[in-house]
This record gives sequence, C-alpha cells and structure tokens, in this order.
Amino acid sequence: MNFIKKNLCKIISLGYISLLPVSMLYAAQDPNCGVGKICPPINQTSLNGFIKTLLEGALKVGIPLIALAIIYCGFLFVQARGNSEKITKAKDALLYTLIGAAILLGSWAIAQLISDTVLAL
Repeated sequence: MNFIKKNLCKIISLGYISLLPVSMLYAAQDPNCGVGKICPPINQTSLNGFIKTLLEGALKVGIPLIALAIIYCGFLFVQARGNSEKITKAKDALLYTLIGAAILLGSWAIAQLISDTVLAL
C-alpha cells in the first residue's frame, strides 16, 4: 500500500502512456474522422463492439509486455546463480507473469465465448 501511495503518479502515467497508442489506432480507422476534427478514440455503437475493441487493445499492449516479463524472469534465474532466496524470487516472478498471461488471454476467450453465444441467439 505504501508503494502505491509513493508511486501513484507514475502508475497513472504509465497506464495513460500504454493505452494512448491503442486509442489513437482506433481513431485513425474511422473514415468520417478528417483532419482537424476531434473524433472519439473508440468509435463503437454497441457494447459488444466496445468490449471487443478494449480487449483487442489490451492484448496488443499486454502480449509484448508478457514476453518482456518472461525474458526478465529468465535473467533473474541466471542472476540467482544458486542463491535460494533469489531463485525463489525468480520463481515467484515467473508464476505471477504466467498468472497475468492466463488472465489476459482468459478474458479474451471468455469475451469471445459470450459474444458468439449472444450473436447466435
């Protein structure tokens, strides 16, 4: 909790910086959005499309971050050199990375399942 209080500004800035390119990508795809016009970053008319757009953006940002986190965990294992405390830290980091990847990909799978079921009705 103390970590969050000290670094709240950095966390918010990182979230904004990581989601800004995704929102601009979808704004650039709108054919009605011309030069000099202010257009919504996510131009969807249905809740289904909105959730799909958000999850696609999260996947586009999250998958490279997961790959970098796994590489970092590999460096932690190499850096440990048999030290049991550092190996435990590296194992925990890898476990949390894989749990995050499962949540990210699982959310996409569940959203696709719900979307296909609703559209089939």
